[in-house]
Amino acid sequence: MTRSLPAPDLVLGYRRDGRPINPVLGASADDPSNDEAQVTISQKQLNTLLAREKDQGGRAAVRQLVDKLGFSSTTDLTGYLTAQRQAEQQQLSDLERREQDLALREKTAVEREAQALARERAAARRALLSGFGASGQDLEDAATLLGVANDADDIEVNEAAEQLKARRPELFTPHPADAPAPTAPGGSPASVPPYRPIPVERSPGAAGLEMARKRGLLPPA
Repeated sequence: MTRSLPAPDLVLGYRRDGRPINPVLGASADDPSNDEAQVTISQKQLNTLLAREKDQGGRAAVRQLVDKLGFSSTTDLTGYLTAQRQAEQQQLSDLERREQDLALREKTAVEREAQALARERAAARRALLSGFGASGQDLEDAATLLGVANDADDIEVNEAAEQLKARRPELFTPHPADAPAPTAPGGSPASVPPYRPIPVERSPGAAGLEMARKRGLLPPA
């Protein structure tokens, strides 16, 4: 059977790198190979074959890696890697928790120190205002109206106290209730009666016996 040669631009298929496969020109028409059936595949089929071969090669590489790492299957390798990730995550969580606890302790210490400093500062300013004459509720009002910054020095606080006294003298004026009560003739406050010694009762003749002892007529008791 005589067959005509295929057209030179006929694409019989594609190589793995995507190059087209063209018929080999110059062959003899009487060559027995001309009677063999020619198979033509589409680009989609070729891509499928290439992908399958690539997948098989990838699985072979994975099996080789699993054997090299000493695991019997990919499932064992996956389980080992999962456990390692969980352990690393747990370690990271523990570290973060310790860092948070440390940060909280440092914050608490700073807050306590600030509160103690604020109490000392308030006590010192109340003592200063008390020295200017403020007392009782007026002292608390004066401390509120002092109006100085927390980091003000002693000179600034003293000047502010003087200005406040000049502006609000009623806060530094002693009230009658705060004045000490006048003393009584006996040295006790006016509200307390003076001390009167309680007379001691003596038996009849006690005065004479005492006089005789003073004169040496009788021995001491």
